[in-house]
Amino acid sequence: MRMIKQTLADHRAVLTFLVGMVFLRSAIADWYSVPSGSMYPTVMIGDRIIAERFAYDLKVPFTDVVIAHIADPRRGDIVTFSSPEDGRRLIKRLVGLPGDTVELRNDVLTLNGVQASYATATGVVATHTTPDYQGRQVVLEERILGSLRSIMLMPGRTDARRNFGPMQVPRDHYLMLGDSRDNSLDSRYIGFIKRAAITGRVGRVAFSLDAERNFIPRFERFGASLMHADLP
Repeated sequence: MRMIKQTLADHRAVLTFLVGMVFLRSAIADWYSVPSGSMYPTVMIGDRIIAERFAYDLKVPFTDVVIAHIADPRRGDIVTFSSPEDGRRLIKRLVGLPGDTVELRNDVLTLNGVQASYATATGVVATHTTPDYQGRQVVLEERILGSLRSIMLMPGRTDARRNFGPMQVPRDHYLMLGDSRDNSLDSRYIGFIKRAAITGRVGRVAFSLDAERNFIPRFERFGASLMHADLP
């Protein structure tokens, strides 16, 4: 017992740091490495993203028990949540709020009777194509209900679910879609997501490594904002 106490005393600073980091990740902010292409062109494979755990709710550390509501999730937010299928942590865009009627027809999104408009994306985001897919990839700007974001379509995929709804989002639930609409395991497959399952709002990329190029840093993405654009 004396040896254990001495060991703890000798490594108090390290242990305090580790406990602090665990608390930080469980209660304040978490970070994740992105392994898949379901959020291209916005979030890329190799991005290390930061999720604000207290953006919407204050929870008991290490649990989904809500102590207090802080803010309501917004349409267009990028969020992390626990999959209702297997508990895996997923990152998607929040598209439908409780009470919203959502429909998708041939990859065209309609919210509460308002159809999104689309234009070909320009600039750097248009070059953010999925490295592990060799077919045609189309990067578009999607505008709907006062928000603007970039999405990706893969016209050659025959297994994509391009149609669903119209469906009304239940109370206390949200509808999630990946920005890579033809390559995402989202609410079209796993259903609506409970508010309590949402674990954070993703606002920035901490850093990014390009796995296709021997993990060369993508310095232009260090600290890059991922917040969607609000339109007048």
